[in-house]
Amino acid sequence: MGGIEFLKGHGTQNDFVLLPDPAGRLDLTPERVAALCDRQRGLGADGVLRVVRASALGVESDGEWFMDYRNADGSIAEMCGNGVRVFARYLVDSGLAAQGEFTVGSRAGDRPVTVHPDRSVTVHMGPATITGTSVTVVAGRPFSGVAVDVGNPHLVSVLNDDVAGLDLREQPDFDHDVFPAGVNLEFVNLLGDGALRMRVHERGVGETRACGTGTVAAVAAALHLAGTDAGESTVDIPGGRVVVTVERGSATLSGPAELVARGELDEAWWAAAGSSAS
Repeated sequence: MGGIEFLKGHGTQNDFVLLPDPAGRLDLTPERVAALCDRQRGLGADGVLRVVRASALGVESDGEWFMDYRNADGSIAEMCGNGVRVFARYLVDSGLAAQGEFTVGSRAGDRPVTVHPDRSVTVHMGPATITGTSVTVVAGRPFSGVAVDVGNPHLVSVLNDDVAGLDLREQPDFDHDVFPAGVNLEFVNLLGDGALRMRVHERGVGETRACGTGTVAAVAAALHLAGTDAGESTVDIPGGRVVVTVERGSATLSGPAELVARGELDEAWWAAAGSSAS
């Protein structure tokens, strides 16, 4: 191949650029990530998934492959539930892992996954931990929320009003003392037993069509508010539907994973994109 290989994929329309880089040789600067994710000057995506061997990064993991995830603004993130499904499907489709159960490494720790025959994926997301409460402000309107750690930080606000009416084009305000590294903000409607509707404003990205860790946080928060710490729920997001199961100390996320396209990045573009002036 003359250029740098890439693929494009999505999980419930939360979309990613995948960069196969087994030996960890790509210089994946924040500027390059931001350029790749820019929907005018790059390929366009909510984030970048570098496919790299854990050993190449010196990372301890029970899995061979490590999901090096970057937000659209170039910042490093701990975990992405939709991203790991797409990552797992790529490993199976490319012959780097066998269909069924295997482990993917991430900055939030190892994540066991199961790639099903229809190429949907179930991810063991680890614990969803309630850490307190806080407030977010959208267009001058405050909403109380439940803080949840799913390997990355979330604040889940359950609304009586239809979440479709929120204007999430701008960054909602939040308490930076509570969330010094930023926070993913979920806004939820309860639809009845075992069903939620959600919109999300992701840290370092903006509003996205879906957020995997956010759906887990939303279900954990709803269960907490109902006085329990275990249950299953469908979660409808703008990009589709996933199923989340929360138990004491663990959670799973099941949903689709799609690979859309593959190609090569122009090497001259890649070189220029590495500059902050590009």
